[in-house]
Amino acid sequence: MSDEQAIGTVVHLYVDGMAFCNEAALRKAFHPDAKIIGNFQGAVEWMSRDEFIAAILAEPPAAPGTQPLLDIEITDIEGDAAFVKVTDEFAGMRFTDYLSFLKIGGHWVIVNKLYHLHR
Repeated sequence: MSDEQAIGTVVHLYVDGMAFCNEAALRKAFHPDAKIIGNFQGAVEWMSRDEFIAAILAEPPAAPGTQPLLDIEITDIEGDAAFVKVTDEFAGMRFTDYLSFLKIGGHWVIVNKLYHLHR
């Protein structure tokens, strides 16, 4: 599997994890020290991976068989670092996410998520 395919797999894991409130998928997609940052409801939101997962799990999951929105717009890979711009939806809101990846021990993980909430 190419690096781009491996990263795409993690992006799908992340989006499906959000849509279906799958804690195990989200823990696999994100590094334990990852940060999730963006403006939400008029304030800067700065969360740890565990705080982010708790927020996801507080929402109802998408119905089984639902196809979550996932539009990978940019993938840029340089050695063991990568960046992905993806548009997705969660809890009726549309986001553009800027995901930073690092290849650790042969596996790609999200180390940072900067997001924009569309109005």
